[in-house]
Amino acid sequence: MMMLVTGGAGYIGSVATEELIKAGYDVVVYDNLTQGHRQAVHPQAVLVEAHLADRGALNSVFAKHDIQAVMHFAAHSVVSFSMHDPLLFIRENVGHAINLLEAMAAHDVKRFILSSTANVYGDPERIPIREEDGLAPGSPYGESKLMIERILHWCEVRYGLRYASLRYFNAAGASEAYGEHHDPETHLIPLLLKVALGQREHLDIYGSDYPTRDGTCVRDYIHLIDLAQAHILALEALDEGSRIYNLGNGEGFTVQEVVTTAREVTGHPIPARIAPRRSGDPATLVASSEKIRRELGWEARSPDLREIIESAWRWQQAHPEGYAE
Repeated sequence: MMMLVTGGAGYIGSVATEELIKAGYDVVVYDNLTQGHRQAVHPQAVLVEAHLADRGALNSVFAKHDIQAVMHFAAHSVVSFSMHDPLLFIRENVGHAINLLEAMAAHDVKRFILSSTANVYGDPERIPIREEDGLAPGSPYGESKLMIERILHWCEVRYGLRYASLRYFNAAGASEAYGEHHDPETHLIPLLLKVALGQREHLDIYGSDYPTRDGTCVRDYIHLIDLAQAHILALEALDEGSRIYNLGNGEGFTVQEVVTTAREVTGHPIPARIAPRRSGDPATLVASSEKIRRELGWEARSPDLREIIESAWRWQQAHPEGYAE
């Protein structure tokens, strides 16, 4: 099967491409490289450097390659940035997804995997969060993903599209070849590792007065490779119908616990200071992934926080400047 992976030069898309190729799929990566990196594209993948706003380029890809399914990772994704510029996030995330879906409909491609988010739940009603829980996005970013999920429903009704919406919690870690390099970097674990490498003086912890065991936010971390493999399982199940799954490991760790573990892994003191809360950050986000375990047999193979940080630390030490070297 020939796969189109949008955002395949980015953090999650690069490892998803790697796992797809290991599983025997052919992959076309579609990425404009504004946030992705050419070095993060698997050597066996075909790279198309283009923007999702370019409908002509999109249609050309489908006309040239026998695309049979799409994994859609490309999006603006920083929650705090979306709070400052909601119109940009909603216009581009939703509009670009529509462009992609229109090209798929025009070329009769009927399998779609969406990189969605736990942010569609906002401040959750219960922990762990289940797929049937109430949806109240905590940011314009989460709103844009929920809009796309609703659009997918209507594409199924009208065009017979089969889709899986995968609501991530916190993707983390690295494969041997590919890791995390954002500019600017906003994710907790790579920021911690930058301090350990001497590239930053300290870590900012945004808020210490949340109703959690140590006052810092609780998050559910999932290893990047586990995440990628869940995408392949969901893809292979689409013939049995569309579906929505949470992806996490069911374990919640506070920011302070992640800091402590990173200090142990790196052997560095990693100075940290308390900063004001960020708008749009719920106190606790922990997933129930029971549905995907029950239906597809998926299990997080690397649920241990230390193992996740160790994989990221190995990659960061080998690539101290990320893909900029």
